[in-house]
Amino acid sequence: MKIYDELVARGLIAQVTDEDEIKELINNGKAVFYIGFDPTADSLHVGHFMALCLMKRLQMAGNRPIALLGGGTGMIGDPSGRSDLRKMLTKEDIDHNIACFKKQMSRFIEFGEGKAMMVNNADWLLDLNYVEVLREVGTCFSVNNMLRAECYKQRMEKGLSFLEFNYMIMQSYDFYHLFKEYGCNMQFGGDDQWSNMLGGTELIRKKLGKDAYAMTITLLMNSEGKKMGKTASGAVWLDPEKTSPYEFYQYWRNVGDQDVLKCIRMLTFLPLEEIDAMNDWEGSQLNEAKDILAYELTKLVHGEEEAEKAREASKALFGGGTDSANMPTTTLADEDFADGKIDILEVLVKTGITKSRGEGRRLVQQGGVSVDDNKVTDVALSFTQDDLKATAIIVKKGKKVFHKVQA
Repeated sequence: MKIYDELVARGLIAQVTDEDEIKELINNGKAVFYIGFDPTADSLHVGHFMALCLMKRLQMAGNRPIALLGGGTGMIGDPSGRSDLRKMLTKEDIDHNIACFKKQMSRFIEFGEGKAMMVNNADWLLDLNYVEVLREVGTCFSVNNMLRAECYKQRMEKGLSFLEFNYMIMQSYDFYHLFKEYGCNMQFGGDDQWSNMLGGTELIRKKLGKDAYAMTITLLMNSEGKKMGKTASGAVWLDPEKTSPYEFYQYWRNVGDQDVLKCIRMLTFLPLEEIDAMNDWEGSQLNEAKDILAYELTKLVHGEEEAEKAREASKALFGGGTDSANMPTTTLADEDFADGKIDILEVLVKTGITKSRGEGRRLVQQGGVSVDDNKVTDVALSFTQDDLKATAIIVKKGKKVFHKVQA
């Protein structure tokens, strides 16, 4: 099967322009394509996972990826899918986040001479002359068409700032710049980026003529994909310091029955024939499929050794065992104790199980917290520093979140 047909079979392609040309370029390893990543945090999260896996697949097929880091667009903020204005980041924050992104991306994509490229749009966007942009680029965009774009509709209800309104123009200019400077002939993005991506394709053709070769593809984001990166307790990060390999494994181990095969197909590198054989799996077999998904993705992000540890810890805990060697662990310091004691609400906050004492109080009152398999009913329950030095406790949220606490 050719690589383009495989992408379709895996459910990764939603919309395209110029499909015949796109297929020809990709199948023959002639695509120079980019995907953009705005550095809004100091780690990539699982919402970026699909894009990273796609870049890896296409590079393996001989195509050349460009990882575009949004040092410039990150100073504006993408309004797509937002109901409010994004937090404004300083240049120092953005530069720090970019450095973190670079390290993580190198686990997926091979960079170097003749291989993948990594570029920062701050290198060209921040030096643009505003009046020149208005004259040279602004004339290529219809305000009427922009206001009809899906990426602006939700923000229009609560007020779209002029700052955010410029985002489409900046993203379009990125494609125009990459086309001229690096021969980038294709761009990929999520389905919420379609309008912005079409803007880039049109800008190239209007500025350089109809024969200019530039195309767009969007990724299919299924119901699981749309919520990737977010759980009830916050984001699922690729940085092991923010989301441990065990927690990462458990996130994928807990996907819904209806989504597990879609995720295996879209995100793992298992052969399609092997995945197709799982189509009729039901009941306990779906639990096996979830284990396969969790293991393969944890191995891809954190390495085989960490994936094995996470799998062993999960099987020990959920199989009724007590092995906590690879469980997420918080070691409390002297200053975490008041008069030698710490209460359960503070433990929940220190471990990151809850974001606040108020959230912890509600969780306890709803019967959602256990310590060493004993349900906590008293929000004033406390532990001494000496006790936690002598024996660690296992704090459990619901049925699937475990955390070891020691002093």
